[in-house]
Amino acid sequence: MNAQASLVLPSKGTTGLLIDGHWIDPKDGGTLEVQNPSNRSTVAVIGRSTAADVDRAVSSAQEAFRTWRQRPARERGAFLTRLGDAVAENAEAIARLLAAETGNAIRTQSRGEVASTVEVLRYYGGTASEQKGETLPLGQGLFSYSTRDPLGVVAAIIPWNSPLVLGAVKIGMALATGNTLILKPAEDAPLAVIRICELAAEILPPGVLNVVTGRGSDAGAALSKHPDVAKVSFTGSSEVGRGVLHAVADRIGHATLELGGKSPAVVFPDSNNEETAKNVVAAMRFARQGQSCTAGSRLFVHADIWDDFMPKVIAAVEDLVIGDALVEATDMGAVINTTRYEEISDFVQQAADQGAQFLTGGPSTKLDGDTPLRLTPTVIAGVDNNWRIAREEVFGPVLVAIPWQTEEEVVTWANDTHYGLAAYVFTQDLNTALRMAENIDAGWVQINRAGGQLPGMSYGGRKQSGIGAEYSIEGALESYTQRKSVTIAL
Repeated sequence: MNAQASLVLPSKGTTGLLIDGHWIDPKDGGTLEVQNPSNRSTVAVIGRSTAADVDRAVSSAQEAFRTWRQRPARERGAFLTRLGDAVAENAEAIARLLAAETGNAIRTQSRGEVASTVEVLRYYGGTASEQKGETLPLGQGLFSYSTRDPLGVVAAIIPWNSPLVLGAVKIGMALATGNTLILKPAEDAPLAVIRICELAAEILPPGVLNVVTGRGSDAGAALSKHPDVAKVSFTGSSEVGRGVLHAVADRIGHATLELGGKSPAVVFPDSNNEETAKNVVAAMRFARQGQSCTAGSRLFVHADIWDDFMPKVIAAVEDLVIGDALVEATDMGAVINTTRYEEISDFVQQAADQGAQFLTGGPSTKLDGDTPLRLTPTVIAGVDNNWRIAREEVFGPVLVAIPWQTEEEVVTWANDTHYGLAAYVFTQDLNTALRMAENIDAGWVQINRAGGQLPGMSYGGRKQSGIGAEYSIEGALESYTQRKSVTIAL
């Protein structure tokens, strides 16, 4: 039986937009196909929104904002908790849809992403009422206090690599703080997001959450430029993020950006073991085909353990089962589309032409018309930190490994990048761990751990990896509200 045949597609939203609580067609009737990268078949057809559709969505969100902002925060939180519960009740069907459209394996990735989505929605549901202001002692006869006010209409533009959990983060942050939201899913992987928005449409008041589907150059650009969109929250590439920030800055709007990364993973001599090797593979996000902005794609291993440790890493990589994302045995699925396949392949081929050493994997074969978009996980040595493949975000299953001698040297290399999103340190010495955490210039440093983000932590990048923080109530208050000060003469 074809694994894809059992998919439960969104019943209302696949060909339309969610505006004012109703699923409707784009004004010009444009459509886009969503493909399964594991077998190159068409999963569904979605609407292709234009600027005219964005105008309708903004008007809907503006109208809903008038009453949504007035609801007590605990009531807004209760809506989010109900949505989290609804996603939990439909978890398996949503996970299968997610695996089909993203190529992320059902067992290792997609079910976990759905579970994280539920956690995020319940987290913001539970913390929504923690929106506290301050009182200020300005002097006798004066009473001064501050409040947190929502910004207004928020636009959220999300990518295809982790669409469901990133959509939930933006839904939770925006709605908990009293804003209304227009969500623009990635055209390559919109279906699981649409499905949770179908559930949301049955729970939320009309217009609080709106959806526009289509290309970033159409709907995403229109949202970024729209004069009535108070804030844009964007997750994606640094290149597109610059354009979003430029458009928002031109109208003096608000923006949160979570962009790319080239994260270091540093292994000290006291962590020469199989558990650390498995953590290195997990940090690289091989099970997501390396398609993660937090991928620890620069591996720095102390020279004293290089010859013993690297075979452990290679063994862990070669244990990965590559296959159809909907097959239970699969560890690692397919990259999202042909463009990404070819760009990743070009990175690897260029490294080969420069004389790189391949510890496993290597240059890929050329695509034909129906080849599954699967790449062999690749580990490259014989390079230094100045090679293109060691400096630019490949966004594919490619790990660059470099030996190091001194802590000062490896810190310098770790920080020698225009990115600053994540970092991983593996050591059994607490002093070393804390020293490295202080000296590495990244927004998120993990010690002896390679997992994903957890609700409640403040997650965001430095340098060209982004602006602002997500995943926490503090990040929501900082990025989705504005302070109002009130001073009263007594």
